[in-house]
Amino acid sequence: MPELLTLSRAARLAEVTRAELQRRIRQGDVETFEGAVRISDLLRIYPNIRLDRDKGFEQAEAIKAAAVPRDQRADAVLPSPRVLLSRLRGLADTLVQKVAALDAAEELFDALTLRLADIADAPAADAAAAQAAVGEVLAWLAAERRALAEHPQPDSRAQLFAKDSFLRIMSASIKIIPSGHEFFCEGSETILEASVRAGLKLSYGCSSGNCGACKARVVSGEVWKTTDHDYVLSEREKQMGYVLTCANTAVTDLVLEAAEALDATDLPLQEIRAAVRKLEPAGEDLLLIQVQTPRTQTLRFMAGQRARLTLEDGASGELPIASCPCNGRNLQFFVRRRPGDALAEAAFTGLAAHQMITLTGPVGDFVLREGSPEPAVFIALDDGIAPIKSLLEHAVSIDSIEAFHLYWAGALPRGHHLVNWCRAMTDSLDNFRYTPLAPTEPGESGAAQVLATLATDYPEPSAMRFYLAGPGHEVDLLTEGLVALGVGPEAIAGEAIN
Repeated sequence: MPELLTLSRAARLAEVTRAELQRRIRQGDVETFEGAVRISDLLRIYPNIRLDRDKGFEQAEAIKAAAVPRDQRADAVLPSPRVLLSRLRGLADTLVQKVAALDAAEELFDALTLRLADIADAPAADAAAAQAAVGEVLAWLAAERRALAEHPQPDSRAQLFAKDSFLRIMSASIKIIPSGHEFFCEGSETILEASVRAGLKLSYGCSSGNCGACKARVVSGEVWKTTDHDYVLSEREKQMGYVLTCANTAVTDLVLEAAEALDATDLPLQEIRAAVRKLEPAGEDLLLIQVQTPRTQTLRFMAGQRARLTLEDGASGELPIASCPCNGRNLQFFVRRRPGDALAEAAFTGLAAHQMITLTGPVGDFVLREGSPEPAVFIALDDGIAPIKSLLEHAVSIDSIEAFHLYWAGALPRGHHLVNWCRAMTDSLDNFRYTPLAPTEPGESGAAQVLATLATDYPEPSAMRFYLAGPGHEVDLLTEGLVALGVGPEAIAGEAIN
């Protein structure tokens, strides 16, 4: 096992979030070396790492027929997932015992070497004295071996080694250069599918092997081609290690050189014909539109961005995307019915499931600062919850922010139509807090309410990052108030929903 582990793999082995491990690093509990941590430091701060509590074992249940090798030879067909899981458990236990025994033997060998060196360095003596010294060493060696056999010592390094070996069977770690982003490829999913699930924005087009836009170069590691593709790689590209990420999975840990959108301007403007999958009332004058893109054309966007919806009758409008980029085929939009809004009127009166619409986007630069792991506060005013929801879901998927706090100021009950989603986030995440706010008197400013509550919750908010979305004048008031509380303007991102 290597002496250094990447942050993602170390967090997975310790069964903590990457954000939690980064918090310990910032506190000085553990040192990093070019984005990696020492095994000894990991065991020191998380001494109770145990193989039998590994959540990765449960992933074995998800290995189905797709994991069977294509050649179907009798000696290559996998057993059932349950049998495979049991066999892997047995192999892991054996591995722990053997590694622990090997470590103990190496320590014993080192001690024996020192004792024999002492005898060799001693002044010349008669044969009887030398024989007695050797006999003493042999007796000591026999006693140590009996003690090891009768009382084997638990070995944390062996446990960690076996757990890491198991996880390498279940999932491969993929590091993207030059960005340094890292994610896991589970089971037999493609590299592209795994990157989208992890919230990364690798280049791709059709996602079905026709366009070649997802082409990337394998710097180290091994891939396996999962499906044939029409796009033809040149012999030169093959020699250089280029593959299509939509048609290959990772066999071992990979280092991949790939184009990646790191900024909103890196994403191309896309136009996609999509279908309305579902219409769901979210309130008396609020409609949730769920849109599904074709399998061969997923919308590439960053959390917090917007897209233009154009209906068949020509009604059009730009709306925040209210879902996570980790599922770019299934998009959510909230439409509020307002006088003079042609898109809203058409959506409430004539739009139906299975109708076709045109998506154009993404637009906007209200996006997550992914390289900033400090605690983040998300503030939604009225319908500003839509882009905030997208940001939060993406932040959870990439697991890089230490803690989240959502403030949502709106008129009850209309203003908090996603209360069940907020409750689910609170229940499932131990680093997520939700504070709903409602006006206590007519005309009360939501921004003023948030600032008053925030000042009580966080007397020193300057070490945090803020994301604000809502009516333009309220976002301006919030920004001014946060600056007055000592927050730097560079730590505030705002989006006006008018």
